[in-house]
Amino acid sequence: MTINKNYKDTIFRSLFNTEKCALELYNAIFGTDYQDESAIEMNTLLEDIFSSHENDVSFSINKKIVVLVEHQSTINENMPVRILSYIARIYEKIIDKKIYQESLVKIPRPEFIALYNGKKPFPKEKFLKLSDAFEKTDDNYLISLDLIVRVININKGINPELESKSKALRGYVTFIAKVREYEKKYTREEAGKLAVKYCIKNNILADYFKQNSTKVVEMLILNYNQEDHIEVLREEALEKGQKYILELMAQGLSYEEIKKKIEEVSKKNYE
Repeated sequence: MTINKNYKDTIFRSLFNTEKCALELYNAIFGTDYQDESAIEMNTLLEDIFSSHENDVSFSINKKIVVLVEHQSTINENMPVRILSYIARIYEKIIDKKIYQESLVKIPRPEFIALYNGKKPFPKEKFLKLSDAFEKTDDNYLISLDLIVRVININKGINPELESKSKALRGYVTFIAKVREYEKKYTREEAGKLAVKYCIKNNILADYFKQNSTKVVEMLILNYNQEDHIEVLREEALEKGQKYILELMAQGLSYEEIKKKIEEVSKKNYE
């Protein structure tokens, strides 16, 4: 049976892709106090830019579009570029043919939030900007386009004030922490079952885990996480690249010669 290393993303969606939990999390992040769940309109695209992970939650509220993305490994610095494509498709879905009319079409204001839950050290909060990816130019013109992603570290104990404002988030974070704790001694499946029992016993999202215990454990042990797979491939490529450079250095090639060789190989692989 294949282990699902993407389990947090899957559980994250099953929890927060509902009006109740999405509203609660929104209030916690933005410091609001909305009570009416009907204010939330879920609009997650079934096939989106993150379709291989399905770890996004998107909804509309108070003339805003909120995109939540959960990351269980290293934060991808290219996230703003990826989300740019995502939000363009959402706006296209909302506006449809209205974009061709002469009068201004009002569109919801976007808010992009990434919740980081990986094991590697990460700041309590960080902002990623699309403009950081732009090539540097000699002029001083204003940047015509930007997109900002607010990344919040939700690992246990990092943002306790945020956890205290959302029962669902607090339960989710606690569950993940317990899985990691139990995994030190048990298999992923056993760790999942023990974490579920712990949450039920301690009244942590007890109703959710009682109703979805089997499903949650299945999320832990089924399917292979493409993101982790890509990370493995990236590490393997890096090791091969370093080995190749050392081989070229051993041949006594100069820096410029090594650079040219690498460019030739990169071009060949790209073609």
